[in-house]
Amino acid sequence: MFKKIFYSFALISIAFFSIRAQTVNKNADTVMILPFENTSNKAEFNWGGESFADSLSDLLKVPSLNVVSNQERKIIQQRLRVPLTTLPSLATSLKLAREAKASLLIAGKYNIVPAQGDTAATVSVTAKIIRVNEGRFLSEEFPDGRRITRDIILNDALGNLQTVEGQVAYQILYQRDKALPFSQNQFIETANKVPARAFEAYIKGLLTPESELQTRENYFKNALRIFAEEKDGAIYASTALELGHFYLNQRKNNEAIEYFSRVPQESPQYAEAAFYTGLIWWQQNNFEQALAVLRPLAEDLKLTSVYNTIGAIAVQASLAEKKNKGKSDALLNEGLDFLKKAADSAPDELNTRFNYGFALFLNNNFAEAAQQLRPVLAINSRDGESYFLLAKALEKSGDSTAADFDNQARRFLSENNRYAKLESDWKNSRIDGINLRVVQPPRKDFVSVVLIKKQATPMQTPQSETETLLAQARTFYKNGGDDEAMAVLRKVLASEPMSAEAYLLLGNIHLRRGDLEQSVSSLKTALFWDSQLINAHIALGKIFLEKRDCLQAKNYSVSALTIDAENQDALGLQRQVERCGK
Repeated sequence: MFKKIFYSFALISIAFFSIRAQTVNKNADTVMILPFENTSNKAEFNWGGESFADSLSDLLKVPSLNVVSNQERKIIQQRLRVPLTTLPSLATSLKLAREAKASLLIAGKYNIVPAQGDTAATVSVTAKIIRVNEGRFLSEEFPDGRRITRDIILNDALGNLQTVEGQVAYQILYQRDKALPFSQNQFIETANKVPARAFEAYIKGLLTPESELQTRENYFKNALRIFAEEKDGAIYASTALELGHFYLNQRKNNEAIEYFSRVPQESPQYAEAAFYTGLIWWQQNNFEQALAVLRPLAEDLKLTSVYNTIGAIAVQASLAEKKNKGKSDALLNEGLDFLKKAADSAPDELNTRFNYGFALFLNNNFAEAAQQLRPVLAINSRDGESYFLLAKALEKSGDSTAADFDNQARRFLSENNRYAKLESDWKNSRIDGINLRVVQPPRKDFVSVVLIKKQATPMQTPQSETETLLAQARTFYKNGGDDEAMAVLRKVLASEPMSAEAYLLLGNIHLRRGDLEQSVSSLKTALFWDSQLINAHIALGKIFLEKRDCLQAKNYSVSALTIDAENQDALGLQRQVERCGK
Protein backbone atom coordinates (compact mmCIF):
# COMPACT_ATOMS: atom_id res chain seq x y z
CA MET A 1 0.00 0.00 0.00
CA PHE A 2 2.83 2.40 0.86
CA LYS A 3 4.42 1.87 -2.58
CA LYS A 4 1.05 2.34 -4.28
CA ILE A 5 0.49 5.65 -2.52
CA PHE A 6 3.91 6.90 -3.60
CA TYR A 7 3.33 5.71 -7.12
CA SER A 8 0.08 7.63 -7.18
CA PHE A 9 1.77 10.78 -5.92
CA ALA A 10 4.57 10.38 -8.47
CA LEU A 11 2.02 10.34 -11.29
CA ILE A 12 0.24 13.48 -10.16
CA SER A 13 3.08 15.47 -8.61
CA ILE A 14 3.56 17.50 -11.81
CA ALA A 15 -0.02 18.77 -11.50
CA PHE A 16 0.15 19.66 -7.81
CA PHE A 17 1.27 23.26 -8.07
CA SER A 18 -1.02 24.20 -10.92
CA ILE A 19 -3.97 22.71 -9.00
CA ARG A 20 -2.95 24.54 -5.85
CA ALA A 21 -2.67 27.80 -7.76
CA GLN A 22 -6.13 27.31 -9.22
CA THR A 23 -7.49 26.64 -5.74
CA VAL A 24 -6.00 29.82 -4.37
CA ASN A 25 -7.09 31.99 -7.30
CA LYS A 26 -10.74 31.00 -7.48
CA ASN A 27 -13.52 31.19 -4.95
CA ALA A 28 -13.78 27.77 -3.32
CA ASP A 29 -17.15 25.99 -3.41
CA THR A 30 -19.05 25.38 -0.19
CA VAL A 31 -20.88 22.07 0.11
CA MET A 32 -23.73 20.90 2.33
CA ILE A 33 -24.54 17.20 2.78
CA LEU A 34 -28.04 16.00 3.59
CA PRO A 35 -28.81 12.70 5.33
CA PHE A 36 -29.32 10.06 2.66
CA GLU A 37 -32.79 8.58 2.18
CA ASN A 38 -33.43 5.02 3.33
CA THR A 39 -35.38 3.31 0.54
CA SER A 40 -35.37 -0.16 2.10
CA ASN A 41 -38.64 0.45 4.02
CA LYS A 42 -36.92 -0.90 7.11
CA ALA A 43 -36.77 1.68 9.89
CA GLU A 44 -33.97 -0.20 11.67
CA PHE A 45 -31.65 0.95 8.87
CA ASN A 46 -32.48 4.67 9.19
CA TRP A 47 -29.18 5.21 10.99
CA GLY A 48 -27.39 4.82 7.63
CA GLY A 49 -28.68 8.15 6.33
CA GLU A 50 -27.17 10.10 9.21
CA SER A 51 -24.00 8.05 8.86
CA PHE A 52 -23.53 9.30 5.30
CA ALA A 53 -24.12 12.92 6.31
CA ASP A 54 -21.76 12.69 9.28
CA SER A 55 -18.97 10.87 7.45
CA LEU A 56 -19.06 12.86 4.20
CA SER A 57 -19.03 16.20 6.02
CA ASP A 58 -15.63 15.16 7.42
CA LEU A 59 -14.22 13.40 4.35
CA LEU A 60 -14.91 16.28 1.95
CA LYS A 61 -12.73 18.73 3.89
CA VAL A 62 -9.99 19.29 1.30
CA PRO A 63 -8.07 22.53 0.60
CA SER A 64 -10.27 23.56 -2.35
CA LEU A 65 -13.67 22.97 -0.73
CA ASN A 66 -15.47 24.47 2.27
CA VAL A 67 -17.85 22.15 4.11
CA VAL A 68 -20.98 22.92 6.14
CA SER A 69 -20.57 20.52 9.05
CA ASN A 70 -23.28 18.05 9.92
CA GLN A 71 -23.94 19.84 13.21
CA GLU A 72 -24.16 23.23 11.55
CA ARG A 73 -26.64 21.82 9.03
CA LYS A 74 -28.82 20.65 11.92
CA ILE A 75 -28.67 24.08 13.53
CA ILE A 76 -29.80 25.70 10.28
CA GLN A 77 -32.67 23.20 10.02
CA GLN A 78 -33.80 24.03 13.54
CA ARG A 79 -33.54 27.76 12.88
CA LEU A 80 -35.74 27.43 9.78
CA ARG A 81 -38.10 25.06 11.63
CA VAL A 82 -37.36 22.14 9.30
CA PRO A 83 -37.84 18.90 11.32
CA LEU A 84 -34.70 16.82 11.85
CA THR A 85 -36.75 13.64 11.92
CA THR A 86 -37.89 13.82 8.28
CA LEU A 87 -35.97 14.31 5.06
CA PRO A 88 -36.66 17.73 3.51
CA SER A 89 -37.92 18.05 -0.06
CA LEU A 90 -35.55 19.18 -2.81
CA ALA A 91 -36.96 22.71 -2.66
CA THR A 92 -36.52 22.87 1.11
CA SER A 93 -33.04 21.35 0.81
CA LEU A 94 -32.02 24.11 -1.61
CA LYS A 95 -33.42 26.67 0.84
CA LEU A 96 -31.26 25.17 3.61
CA ALA A 97 -28.21 25.20 1.34
CA ARG A 98 -28.74 28.85 0.40
CA GLU A 99 -29.13 29.75 4.07
CA ALA A 100 -25.73 28.13 4.67
CA LYS A 101 -24.31 29.97 1.62
CA ALA A 102 -23.50 26.60 0.03
CA SER A 103 -22.90 26.38 -3.70
CA LEU A 104 -23.11 22.57 -3.86
CA LEU A 105 -25.61 20.21 -2.25
CA ILE A 106 -25.09 16.46 -1.86
CA ALA A 107 -28.21 14.31 -1.70
CA GLY A 108 -28.54 10.55 -1.96
CA LYS A 109 -30.42 7.40 -1.19
CA TYR A 110 -29.47 3.90 -0.11
CA ASN A 111 -31.05 0.49 0.06
CA ILE A 112 -29.96 -2.19 2.51
CA VAL A 113 -30.75 -5.86 1.87
CA PRO A 114 -30.53 -7.84 5.13
CA ALA A 115 -28.36 -10.95 5.41
CA GLN A 116 -29.97 -14.14 4.16
CA GLY A 117 -28.41 -17.49 4.90
CA ASP A 118 -24.78 -17.36 3.84
CA THR A 119 -25.26 -14.06 2.00
CA ALA A 120 -24.06 -11.00 3.92
CA ALA A 121 -26.17 -7.84 4.18
CA THR A 122 -25.52 -5.45 1.29
CA VAL A 123 -25.92 -1.72 0.73
CA SER A 124 -26.59 0.06 -2.57
CA VAL A 125 -25.99 3.80 -2.73
CA THR A 126 -26.89 6.52 -5.23
CA ALA A 127 -25.61 10.06 -4.72
CA LYS A 128 -26.18 13.27 -6.69
CA ILE A 129 -24.39 16.62 -6.73
CA ILE A 130 -26.64 19.66 -7.11
CA ARG A 131 -25.50 23.16 -8.04
CA VAL A 132 -27.47 25.27 -5.59
CA ASN A 133 -27.63 28.62 -7.41
CA GLU A 134 -28.73 27.05 -10.72
CA GLY A 135 -30.92 24.43 -9.04
CA ARG A 136 -29.60 21.68 -11.35
CA PHE A 137 -27.48 18.55 -11.11
CA LEU A 138 -23.74 18.83 -11.70
CA SER A 139 -22.95 17.70 -15.23
CA GLU A 140 -19.92 17.08 -17.43
CA GLU A 141 -19.49 19.00 -20.68
CA PHE A 142 -17.91 17.21 -23.66
CA PRO A 143 -16.02 18.82 -26.57
CA ASP A 144 -19.06 18.38 -28.84
CA GLY A 145 -21.20 20.43 -26.46
CA ARG A 146 -23.08 17.51 -24.89
CA ARG A 147 -23.69 17.64 -21.12
CA ILE A 148 -24.09 14.41 -19.19
CA THR A 149 -25.17 14.02 -15.58
CA ARG A 150 -23.61 11.03 -13.85
CA ASP A 151 -25.06 9.61 -10.63
CA ILE A 152 -22.64 8.07 -8.17
CA ILE A 153 -23.75 4.45 -7.78
CA LEU A 154 -21.97 1.95 -5.51
CA ASN A 155 -22.74 -1.48 -4.07
CA ASP A 156 -20.94 -3.38 -1.31
CA ALA A 157 -21.38 -5.43 1.84
CA LEU A 158 -23.00 -3.47 4.66
CA GLY A 159 -19.98 -4.23 6.80
CA ASN A 160 -17.95 -2.11 4.35
CA LEU A 161 -20.20 0.95 4.75
CA GLN A 162 -17.35 3.28 5.74
CA THR A 163 -15.38 2.11 2.69
CA VAL A 164 -18.39 2.98 0.53
CA GLU A 165 -18.56 6.42 2.18
CA GLY A 166 -14.90 6.96 1.34
CA GLN A 167 -15.57 5.98 -2.28
CA VAL A 168 -18.57 8.33 -2.46
CA ALA A 169 -16.45 11.19 -1.12
CA TYR A 170 -13.78 10.53 -3.74
CA GLN A 171 -16.32 10.32 -6.58
CA ILE A 172 -17.93 13.61 -5.49
CA LEU A 173 -14.59 15.41 -5.55
CA TYR A 174 -13.51 13.72 -8.77
CA GLN A 175 -16.67 14.77 -10.61
CA ARG A 176 -16.04 18.33 -9.48
CA ASP A 177 -12.35 18.32 -10.42
CA LYS A 178 -10.87 15.65 -12.72
CA ALA A 179 -7.35 16.75 -11.68
CA LEU A 180 -8.07 15.79 -8.06
CA PRO A 181 -4.66 15.35 -6.35
CA PHE A 182 -5.82 12.53 -4.04
CA SER A 183 -6.25 8.82 -4.52
CA GLN A 184 -9.41 6.91 -3.68
CA ASN A 185 -7.42 4.75 -1.27
CA GLN A 186 -6.62 7.81 0.85
CA PHE A 187 -10.33 8.52 1.32
CA ILE A 188 -11.09 4.91 2.12
CA GLU A 189 -8.33 4.81 4.75
CA THR A 190 -9.58 8.04 6.32
CA ALA A 191 -13.19 6.85 6.29
CA ASN A 192 -12.25 3.67 8.19
CA LYS A 193 -10.52 5.36 11.13
CA VAL A 194 -13.49 4.47 13.34
CA PRO A 195 -14.19 0.73 13.58
CA ALA A 196 -17.32 -0.04 11.58
CA ARG A 197 -19.31 -1.59 14.43
CA ALA A 198 -18.42 1.26 16.79
CA PHE A 199 -19.49 3.84 14.22
CA GLU A 200 -22.77 2.03 13.59
CA ALA A 201 -23.54 1.90 17.32
CA TYR A 202 -22.71 5.60 17.72
CA ILE A 203 -25.01 6.65 14.86
CA LYS A 204 -27.80 4.43 16.16
CA GLY A 205 -27.40 6.06 19.57
CA LEU A 206 -27.76 9.52 18.03
CA LEU A 207 -30.93 8.48 16.23
CA THR A 208 -32.56 6.80 19.22
CA PRO A 209 -35.17 9.13 20.81
CA GLU A 210 -34.10 10.54 24.16
CA SER A 211 -37.23 9.00 25.67
CA GLU A 212 -35.77 5.51 25.05
CA LEU A 213 -33.12 5.92 27.72
CA GLN A 214 -31.90 2.35 28.07
CA THR A 215 -31.57 1.74 24.33
CA ARG A 216 -29.77 5.04 23.75
CA GLU A 217 -27.39 4.38 26.65
CA ASN A 218 -26.60 0.85 25.44
CA TYR A 219 -25.76 2.00 21.91
CA PHE A 220 -23.32 4.63 23.17
CA LYS A 221 -21.69 2.30 25.66
CA ASN A 222 -21.30 -0.39 23.00
CA ALA A 223 -19.68 2.16 20.65
CA LEU A 224 -17.25 3.17 23.40
CA ARG A 225 -16.41 -0.46 24.23
CA ILE A 226 -15.94 -1.62 20.62
CA PHE A 227 -13.75 1.38 19.81
CA ALA A 228 -11.53 0.70 22.84
CA GLU A 229 -11.24 -3.01 22.01
CA GLU A 230 -10.17 -2.37 18.41
CA LYS A 231 -8.04 0.73 19.08
CA ASP A 232 -5.84 -0.50 21.97
CA GLY A 233 -7.91 1.17 24.67
CA ALA A 234 -8.35 4.53 22.90
CA ILE A 235 -11.37 6.70 23.74
CA TYR A 236 -14.12 7.35 21.18
CA ALA A 237 -14.38 11.05 22.08
CA SER A 238 -17.70 11.76 20.32
CA THR A 239 -19.39 8.90 22.17
CA ALA A 240 -17.91 9.84 25.55
CA LEU A 241 -19.27 13.36 25.07
CA GLU A 242 -22.74 12.07 24.19
CA LEU A 243 -22.78 9.83 27.27
CA GLY A 244 -21.77 12.81 29.40
CA HIS A 245 -24.78 14.75 28.12
CA PHE A 246 -26.98 11.67 28.42
CA TYR A 247 -26.33 11.51 32.18
CA LEU A 248 -26.32 15.28 32.65
CA ASN A 249 -29.85 15.47 31.23
CA GLN A 250 -30.91 12.94 33.87
CA ARG A 251 -29.12 14.92 36.62
CA LYS A 252 -26.77 11.98 37.24
CA ASN A 253 -23.85 14.32 37.84
CA ASN A 254 -21.20 11.83 38.93
CA GLU A 255 -21.76 9.68 35.85
CA ALA A 256 -21.78 12.78 33.63
CA ILE A 257 -18.42 13.93 35.02
CA GLU A 258 -17.01 10.43 34.55
CA TYR A 259 -17.73 10.42 30.81
CA PHE A 260 -16.99 14.11 30.16
CA SER A 261 -13.58 13.58 31.78
CA ARG A 262 -12.81 10.74 29.34
CA VAL A 263 -12.76 13.11 26.35
CA PRO A 264 -9.05 13.55 25.46
CA GLN A 265 -7.66 17.07 25.77
CA GLU A 266 -6.47 17.11 22.15
CA SER A 267 -9.97 16.25 20.91
CA PRO A 268 -12.20 18.95 19.33
CA GLN A 269 -14.91 17.87 21.81
CA TYR A 270 -12.73 18.63 24.84
CA ALA A 271 -13.83 22.26 25.34
CA GLU A 272 -17.49 21.32 25.47
CA ALA A 273 -16.87 18.41 27.85
CA ALA A 274 -14.74 20.56 30.17
CA PHE A 275 -17.28 23.38 30.20
CA TYR A 276 -20.14 21.15 31.29
CA THR A 277 -17.89 19.48 33.86
CA GLY A 278 -17.23 22.94 35.30
CA LEU A 279 -20.97 23.65 35.43
CA ILE A 280 -21.57 20.49 37.42
CA TRP A 281 -18.84 21.34 39.94
CA TRP A 282 -20.35 24.81 40.31
CA GLN A 283 -23.86 23.43 40.89
CA GLN A 284 -22.35 21.32 43.67
CA ASN A 285 -20.81 24.49 45.20
CA ASN A 286 -17.31 23.23 44.51
CA PHE A 287 -16.19 26.64 43.26
CA GLU A 288 -12.46 25.96 43.33
CA GLN A 289 -12.76 22.82 41.19
CA ALA A 290 -15.17 24.54 38.81
CA LEU A 291 -12.84 27.50 38.24
CA ALA A 292 -9.83 25.21 37.81
CA VAL A 293 -11.62 23.42 34.96
CA LEU A 294 -13.13 26.52 33.34
CA ARG A 295 -10.41 29.17 33.52
CA PRO A 296 -8.27 27.65 30.71
CA LEU A 297 -11.31 27.66 28.42
CA ALA A 298 -12.08 31.38 28.67
CA GLU A 299 -9.70 32.85 26.12
CA ASP A 300 -9.77 29.71 24.01
CA LEU A 301 -13.54 29.77 23.49
CA LYS A 302 -14.28 33.51 23.70
CA LEU A 303 -18.00 32.86 24.21
CA THR A 304 -20.30 35.25 26.10
CA SER A 305 -21.88 32.31 27.93
CA VAL A 306 -18.46 31.09 29.06
CA TYR A 307 -17.32 34.52 30.26
CA ASN A 308 -20.62 34.99 32.11
CA THR A 309 -20.45 31.56 33.72
CA ILE A 310 -16.84 31.84 34.91
CA GLY A 311 -17.44 35.41 36.12
CA ALA A 312 -20.55 34.37 38.06
CA ILE A 313 -18.73 31.43 39.67
CA ALA A 314 -15.79 33.66 40.68
CA VAL A 315 -18.18 36.21 42.27
CA GLN A 316 -20.09 33.47 44.06
CA ALA A 317 -16.80 32.00 45.31
CA SER A 318 -15.89 35.47 46.57
CA LEU A 319 -19.15 35.67 48.56
CA ALA A 320 -18.58 32.19 49.99
CA GLU A 321 -15.03 33.05 51.15
CA LYS A 322 -15.60 34.32 54.69
CA LYS A 323 -12.15 33.81 56.24
CA ASN A 324 -9.63 35.26 53.82
CA LYS A 325 -10.57 38.80 52.70
CA GLY A 326 -7.61 39.00 50.32
CA LYS A 327 -8.68 35.85 48.54
CA SER A 328 -12.28 37.05 48.45
CA ASP A 329 -11.27 40.37 46.88
CA ALA A 330 -9.10 38.61 44.29
CA LEU A 331 -12.00 36.35 43.29
CA LEU A 332 -14.34 39.33 43.02
CA ASN A 333 -11.89 41.17 40.77
CA GLU A 334 -11.49 38.09 38.61
CA GLY A 335 -15.26 37.82 38.33
CA LEU A 336 -15.53 41.47 37.35
CA ASP A 337 -13.00 41.01 34.55
CA PHE A 338 -14.89 38.07 33.05
CA LEU A 339 -18.31 39.67 33.47
CA LYS A 340 -17.14 42.88 31.81
CA LYS A 341 -16.01 40.86 28.79
CA ALA A 342 -19.39 39.12 28.74
CA ALA A 343 -21.31 42.41 28.98
CA ASP A 344 -19.16 44.06 26.29
CA SER A 345 -19.64 41.13 23.91
CA ALA A 346 -23.43 40.89 24.42
CA PRO A 347 -24.83 44.22 25.72
CA ASP A 348 -28.46 43.09 25.22
CA GLU A 349 -28.07 39.88 27.26
CA LEU A 350 -30.00 40.52 30.51
CA ASN A 351 -28.37 37.88 32.73
CA THR A 352 -24.92 39.12 31.79
CA ARG A 353 -25.82 42.75 32.55
CA PHE A 354 -27.42 41.78 35.86
CA ASN A 355 -24.39 39.75 36.93
CA TYR A 356 -21.98 42.53 35.97
CA GLY A 357 -24.10 45.11 37.77
CA PHE A 358 -24.29 42.91 40.87
CA ALA A 359 -20.51 42.39 40.86
CA LEU A 360 -19.93 46.15 40.55
CA PHE A 361 -22.35 46.66 43.43
CA LEU A 362 -20.42 44.20 45.61
CA ASN A 363 -17.22 46.08 44.69
CA ASN A 364 -18.84 49.36 45.87
CA ASN A 365 -18.87 50.80 42.31
CA PHE A 366 -22.43 51.99 42.85
CA ALA A 367 -22.70 54.51 40.00
CA GLU A 368 -21.44 51.97 37.45
CA ALA A 369 -23.68 49.27 38.95
CA ALA A 370 -26.72 51.51 38.40
CA GLN A 371 -25.76 52.01 34.75
CA GLN A 372 -25.77 48.24 34.22
CA LEU A 373 -29.01 47.57 36.16
CA ARG A 374 -31.22 50.21 34.51
CA PRO A 375 -31.27 48.47 31.07
CA VAL A 376 -32.27 45.21 32.81
CA LEU A 377 -35.37 46.89 34.26
CA ALA A 378 -36.14 48.61 30.98
CA ILE A 379 -36.76 45.17 29.47
CA ASN A 380 -38.03 43.30 32.56
CA SER A 381 -40.04 45.74 34.64
CA ARG A 382 -40.97 43.05 37.21
CA ASP A 383 -37.42 42.17 38.28
CA GLY A 384 -37.57 42.73 42.05
CA GLU A 385 -33.91 41.90 42.70
CA SER A 386 -32.74 44.47 40.15
CA TYR A 387 -35.03 47.10 41.73
CA PHE A 388 -33.54 46.30 45.14
CA LEU A 389 -29.91 46.55 44.01
CA LEU A 390 -30.59 49.69 41.95
CA ALA A 391 -32.34 51.37 44.89
CA LYS A 392 -29.41 50.68 47.22
CA ALA A 393 -26.86 51.77 44.57
CA LEU A 394 -28.73 55.06 44.00
CA GLU A 395 -29.06 55.56 47.76
CA LYS A 396 -25.29 55.17 48.14
CA SER A 397 -24.78 57.63 45.26
CA GLY A 398 -27.09 60.19 46.84
CA ASP A 399 -29.69 59.95 44.09
CA SER A 400 -33.14 61.16 45.18
CA THR A 401 -34.95 58.60 42.98
CA ALA A 402 -33.71 55.74 45.17
CA ALA A 403 -36.96 55.67 47.17
CA ASP A 404 -39.07 55.14 44.04
CA PHE A 405 -37.06 52.09 43.04
CA ASP A 406 -37.15 50.83 46.63
CA ASN A 407 -40.95 50.93 46.54
CA GLN A 408 -40.93 48.85 43.37
CA ALA A 409 -38.58 46.37 45.06
CA ARG A 410 -41.05 46.02 47.97
CA ARG A 411 -43.83 45.40 45.48
CA PHE A 412 -42.12 42.66 43.47
CA LEU A 413 -40.33 40.99 46.40
CA SER A 414 -43.39 40.53 48.58
CA GLU A 415 -43.59 36.76 48.09
CA ASN A 416 -42.15 34.80 51.04
CA ASN A 417 -41.25 38.14 52.63
CA ARG A 418 -38.13 38.34 50.41
CA TYR A 419 -37.78 42.10 50.64
CA ALA A 420 -37.60 42.00 54.44
CA LYS A 421 -34.93 39.28 54.33
CA LEU A 422 -32.79 41.18 51.81
CA GLU A 423 -33.20 44.39 53.80
CA SER A 424 -32.07 42.61 56.95
CA ASP A 425 -28.98 41.27 55.15
CA TRP A 426 -28.23 44.73 53.77
CA LYS A 427 -28.31 46.27 57.24
CA ASN A 428 -25.86 43.58 58.35
CA SER A 429 -23.52 44.38 55.42
CA ARG A 430 -24.41 41.16 53.60
CA ILE A 431 -26.13 40.24 50.34
CA ASP A 432 -26.73 36.51 50.68
CA GLY A 433 -30.22 36.22 49.24
CA ILE A 434 -29.46 37.18 45.63
CA ASN A 435 -28.03 34.61 43.24
CA LEU A 436 -26.05 35.26 40.12
CA ARG A 437 -27.82 34.31 36.94
CA VAL A 438 -26.44 31.62 34.65
CA VAL A 439 -28.44 29.71 32.07
CA GLN A 440 -26.92 26.51 30.73
CA PRO A 441 -25.89 27.44 27.17
CA PRO A 442 -27.20 25.40 24.24
CA ARG A 443 -24.79 22.91 22.73
CA LYS A 444 -24.91 24.79 19.42
CA ASP A 445 -22.69 27.46 21.01
CA PHE A 446 -19.90 24.92 21.16
CA VAL A 447 -20.62 23.64 17.67
CA SER A 448 -20.01 27.16 16.35
CA VAL A 449 -16.68 27.38 18.16
CA VAL A 450 -15.54 24.01 16.83
CA LEU A 451 -16.53 25.04 13.31
CA ILE A 452 -14.44 28.20 13.52
CA LYS A 453 -11.44 26.25 14.76
CA LYS A 454 -11.75 23.60 12.06
CA GLN A 455 -11.74 26.27 9.39
CA ALA A 456 -8.61 27.80 10.85
CA THR A 457 -6.73 24.60 11.68
CA PRO A 458 -6.30 21.59 9.39
CA MET A 459 -7.30 18.23 10.81
CA GLN A 460 -4.41 16.24 12.17
CA THR A 461 -3.64 13.38 14.48
CA PRO A 462 -2.81 14.14 18.11
CA GLN A 463 0.30 16.29 18.11
CA SER A 464 2.16 14.22 20.67
CA GLU A 465 1.93 10.96 18.67
CA THR A 466 2.86 12.48 15.30
CA GLU A 467 5.65 14.62 16.73
CA THR A 468 7.10 11.68 18.62
CA LEU A 469 7.27 9.59 15.46
CA LEU A 470 8.70 12.46 13.41
CA ALA A 471 11.35 13.05 16.07
CA GLN A 472 12.33 9.39 15.85
CA ALA A 473 12.52 9.60 12.05
CA ARG A 474 14.68 12.76 12.23
CA THR A 475 17.06 11.03 14.63
CA PHE A 476 17.36 7.93 12.42
CA TYR A 477 17.94 10.12 9.34
CA LYS A 478 20.57 12.22 11.12
CA ASN A 479 22.42 9.07 12.18
CA GLY A 480 22.30 7.57 8.69
CA GLY A 481 19.56 5.04 9.47
CA ASP A 482 17.54 5.56 6.31
CA ASP A 483 15.71 2.22 6.47
CA GLU A 484 14.69 2.79 10.08
CA ALA A 485 13.57 6.33 9.26
CA MET A 486 11.48 5.04 6.33
CA ALA A 487 9.76 2.49 8.60
CA VAL A 488 8.80 5.21 11.09
CA LEU A 489 7.60 7.53 8.33
CA ARG A 490 5.27 4.80 7.06
CA LYS A 491 3.59 4.87 10.48
CA VAL A 492 3.26 8.66 10.31
CA LEU A 493 1.68 8.61 6.86
CA ALA A 494 -0.69 5.79 7.80
CA SER A 495 -2.35 8.05 10.38
CA GLU A 496 -1.48 11.46 8.92
CA PRO A 497 -1.28 11.24 5.11
CA MET A 498 -0.97 15.04 4.88
CA SER A 499 2.20 15.36 6.96
CA ALA A 500 4.41 17.78 5.01
CA GLU A 501 7.46 17.11 7.18
CA ALA A 502 7.17 13.35 6.63
CA TYR A 503 7.35 13.88 2.87
CA LEU A 504 10.25 16.31 3.30
CA LEU A 505 12.22 13.67 5.19
CA LEU A 506 11.36 11.06 2.58
CA GLY A 507 12.54 13.42 -0.15
CA ASN A 508 15.85 13.91 1.65
CA ILE A 509 16.29 10.16 2.08
CA HIS A 510 15.67 9.49 -1.61
CA LEU A 511 18.02 12.34 -2.51
CA ARG A 512 20.76 10.87 -0.35
CA ARG A 513 20.23 7.52 -2.06
CA GLY A 514 20.50 9.14 -5.50
CA ASP A 515 16.89 8.45 -6.48
CA LEU A 516 16.22 11.91 -7.90
CA GLU A 517 12.80 11.24 -9.44
CA GLN A 518 11.38 9.78 -6.24
CA SER A 519 12.96 12.63 -4.27
CA VAL A 520 11.29 15.23 -6.53
CA SER A 521 7.92 13.51 -6.09
CA SER A 522 8.19 13.45 -2.28
CA LEU A 523 9.45 17.04 -2.03
CA LYS A 524 6.69 18.36 -4.27
CA THR A 525 4.15 16.50 -2.14
CA ALA A 526 5.62 18.13 0.97
CA LEU A 527 5.21 21.56 -0.64
CA PHE A 528 1.66 20.78 -1.65
CA TRP A 529 0.75 20.36 2.02
CA ASP A 530 2.99 23.19 3.27
CA SER A 531 4.28 25.65 0.69
CA GLN A 532 6.43 27.41 3.33
CA LEU A 533 8.90 24.54 3.78
CA ILE A 534 11.99 26.43 2.61
CA ASN A 535 14.23 23.35 2.83
CA ALA A 536 12.02 21.56 0.27
CA HIS A 537 12.34 24.52 -2.15
CA ILE A 538 16.11 24.52 -1.71
CA ALA A 539 16.41 20.75 -2.16
CA LEU A 540 14.33 20.84 -5.34
CA GLY A 541 16.45 23.73 -6.64
CA LYS A 542 19.61 21.69 -6.11
CA ILE A 543 18.12 18.64 -7.83
CA PHE A 544 17.21 20.66 -10.91
CA LEU A 545 20.67 22.24 -10.88
CA GLU A 546 22.12 18.75 -11.02
CA LYS A 547 19.78 17.99 -13.92
CA ARG A 548 20.93 21.21 -15.64
CA ASP A 549 17.33 22.45 -15.70
CA CYS A 550 18.25 26.08 -14.99
CA LEU A 551 14.73 27.49 -15.30
CA GLN A 552 13.25 25.11 -12.74
CA ALA A 553 16.23 25.64 -10.44
CA LYS A 554 15.75 29.41 -10.69
CA ASN A 555 12.03 29.12 -9.87
CA TYR A 556 12.79 27.22 -6.66
CA SER A 557 15.56 29.64 -5.77
CA VAL A 558 13.15 32.56 -6.08
CA SER A 559 10.43 30.81 -4.05
CA ALA A 560 12.93 29.96 -1.30
CA LEU A 561 14.15 33.56 -1.05
CA THR A 562 10.55 34.77 -0.98
CA ILE A 563 10.08 32.78 2.21
CA ASP A 564 13.37 33.94 3.81
CA ALA A 565 15.53 36.44 1.94
CA GLU A 566 18.40 35.98 4.40
CA ASN A 567 18.56 32.20 4.46
CA GLN A 568 22.18 31.26 3.71
CA ASP A 569 21.33 28.01 1.91
CA ALA A 570 18.83 29.85 -0.27
CA LEU A 571 21.41 32.56 -1.04
CA GLY A 572 23.95 29.85 -1.90
CA LEU A 573 21.42 28.25 -4.25
CA GLN A 574 20.85 31.64 -5.89
CA ARG A 575 24.60 32.05 -6.57
CA GLN A 576 24.74 28.56 -8.11
CA VAL A 577 21.68 29.30 -10.26
CA GLU A 578 23.30 32.50 -11.57
CA ARG A 579 26.18 30.39 -12.92
CA CYS A 580 23.86 27.74 -14.35
CA GLY A 581 24.05 27.45 -18.13
CA LYS A 582 27.06 29.75 -18.46
